[in-house]
Amino acid sequence: MKSIDQPATSALSLRTAMLAASLGLVASQGLAETHVSGSNAITVAPGQTGTCATSPCQVTLQMPPGDGSYEVTGNEVLIGTFPAGQAVNLGNFFEPQAIAIKGAGVKKAYVYMPQDM
Repeated sequence: MKSIDQPATSALSLRTAMLAASLGLVASQGLAETHVSGSNAITVAPGQTGTCATSPCQVTLQMPPGDGSYEVTGNEVLIGTFPAGQAVNLGNFFEPQAIAIKGAGVKKAYVYMPQDM
């Protein structure tokens, strides 16, 4: 009797392991979309957090889709006005930035980099 139950138990264990691996893969892909990193340059989108390995860090922002242009601020200071739907160069930064897109209704993007002491 045990030999009949054993294959069913093995198949169940295999399915459970495959499900756990699939869920882990999906979870890791979700994390990869919200945190990005780069050495001396980084591209972020609204809602993402990024880490640059060096300072200064060249920051590119993927603007949200839409018509027209939006004002972009870094740490509540105007960086410029940029077209919707484009990847735009915001410049080089020496300090962490909280990047907001005024009027777009999207979350801020955050960029961190090392600080001189």
